[in-house]
Amino acid sequence: MGLPWRWIRKKSALGCPLRGYSRAIGPWFKCQPVDETFFAEAPLRLRAGFEIPRPAAEVWGELTSDSALHWCRILNRVTWTSPRPFGVGTTREVSALGGANKLREHYFLWEEGRRHCFYVTETTAPIVTSLAEDYAVEPRGEAACRFTWTIAARPSAIGRPGGAVNRTILKTLFTDTARHYGLDPAV
Repeated sequence: MGLPWRWIRKKSALGCPLRGYSRAIGPWFKCQPVDETFFAEAPLRLRAGFEIPRPAAEVWGELTSDSALHWCRILNRVTWTSPRPFGVGTTREVSALGGANKLREHYFLWEEGRRHCFYVTETTAPIVTSLAEDYAVEPRGEAACRFTWTIAARPSAIGRPGGAVNRTILKTLFTDTARHYGLDPAV
């Protein structure tokens, strides 16, 4: 009859501290904020670059649209929780893995049309103590651009044993992005 919430509270000491509940899926676990240096120092770092035959403004527009990342299979819903125009301090909520994990994100860097970075403030799956992403879009002439996507994480005690699986799951974001832009998915 439902999930054993007391068990989850006791286990939260192994990962992120417990903070609140989501009625649909359980407790929220607070994550540690990071800055730009985290992308070079995090224990888990994934990066992919995509040479896209579309203008930078078009790719940027798609990455910041109301349907951002709709092509990524592991992401069920991406919802901006801040009004436009976006900038530093913007927030977003993501539902992933069939709703099994939700994440709340805070943007700490925003260079309109070029780059934005966020860190996760809370998650319903305590497998990381910190998670951040960096999206950079660089023009390559008028009709093409390079999109570089970096994911950095610090696994929690609970998340460390599943490191290889988590890395494989996160890499699907890159292969799905390559397919979306008509590129070779062997990123």
